[in-house]
Amino acid sequence: AGASPPPPPPPHALGSSDLPASGWAAVCAARDERRPRAAAYLDAYFDWREEISGDRCGGTDTGIRCGFGRRDGRTTAFAAQCGTAVRPAGFRTAARLIRLADRLGIPVLTLVDTPGAANDPDAERAGAGAAIADVFAALASVRTPVTSLLIGEGGSGGALALAAPGALWATPDSYFSVIAPESAAAILKRDANAVRDTADQLRLRPMDLLDLGIIQGIVPPAPSE
Repeated sequence: AGASPPPPPPPHALGSSDLPASGWAAVCAARDERRPRAAAYLDAYFDWREEISGDRCGGTDTGIRCGFGRRDGRTTAFAAQCGTAVRPAGFRTAARLIRLADRLGIPVLTLVDTPGAANDPDAERAGAGAAIADVFAALASVRTPVTSLLIGEGGSGGALALAAPGALWATPDSYFSVIAPESAAAILKRDANAVRDTADQLRLRPMDLLDLGIIQGIVPPAPSE
C-alpha cells in the first residue's frame, strides 16, 4: 500500500478576525447574514471543483455541498454545510462522499456550519437519526486523513457529525455547542432572559474550544500579499 496522503490544510478565515468578547457575541457573529458561507470558502480554497449530488436513495439537500476539488495540484474531497438545518439526504450524501474518498485514497475537508440537523416530521420519517449516525460511522472508519473547519454555527449533533476528532479547527466568527443557548436556557433555567448568561456558561467561543482541547487552533485570515 502506498503512503497515506497528507491532511488538507484548513482554509484561512474569510470573515472577521476579531475574537468574540462573550458567548452570546460568538453566537451573534456566527448568525450574522453577512458572514462568509461555504460557497465563499470553497471558491477561495480550490482552484477547481466538481460537485456530486444525491444520496442514492432519491433525496437531495441544498444545505450541504459535496464533491472533489483541486488545490495546488492535489485532489481533496469536500463536504460543506451551508448554514441551514441539514436534512437526512444531506447527511447520507456526505457519508457517501467520505466513503468514496476513502476508497480512492483522497483526503477529505469538511466545513461545519449548521444550527443543527433538521428535526421536522419529514426529516424524522426520512431517517434523520440513522443518517447522522452514518456520517459518524463514515468519519470514524476512514483511513484517509480528514480536516474539519468550523466556519459558523456549530449546533448539536448536526455539526458534530462532520467534525473530525483531533483535526477540528475554527474561524474567529464561529461557535460550537451541544445545544443552542436559547434551548439550554429554556430547558435548564426555564428563563428566556437567561440566554446571554447561558451562552457564556456553555463555553462555545473559539478560544473556549481551544482551552477545552476541542479544536486544534483558530485559523487566521490569509496573509496580505
